[in-house]
Amino acid sequence: QVQLVESGGGLVQAGDSLRLSCAASGRTFSGYTMGWFRQAPGKERAFVAAFRPSSGFTYYADSVKGRFTISRDYAKNAVYLQMNSLKPEDTAVYYCAADSRITIPTMRNWVEYDYWGQGTQVTVSS
Repeated sequence: QVQLVESGGGLVQAGDSLRLSCAASGRTFSGYTMGWFRQAPGKERAFVAAFRPSSGFTYYADSVKGRFTISRDYAKNAVYLQMNSLKPEDTAVYYCAADSRITIPTMRNWVEYDYWGQGTQVTVSS
């Protein structure tokens, strides 16, 4: 009942900024935990950031803390990932994910999310 579409990826240089967008359709996702994950070639899908619906708290992987910011726009039914000070190791396909009942202890595991976007490529050159 929830469809997600990511956009905003591209090719940038180290130190640049990029903002990813995730547009949701179907059910209103105001009550859903929204997450961003990324997957680099040859690596498993990894947690990047998440936004909790009840508390409004945000969570980040240590590797992006202080550089990335997740936010939501309830009016537009969208979630964003602002990425600053990008590094070559940030290069990956970035995915938006959503789930209505995920718990904090498991929200960093991609398997726990029911809904996914198609992914958007982010490439950071040195």
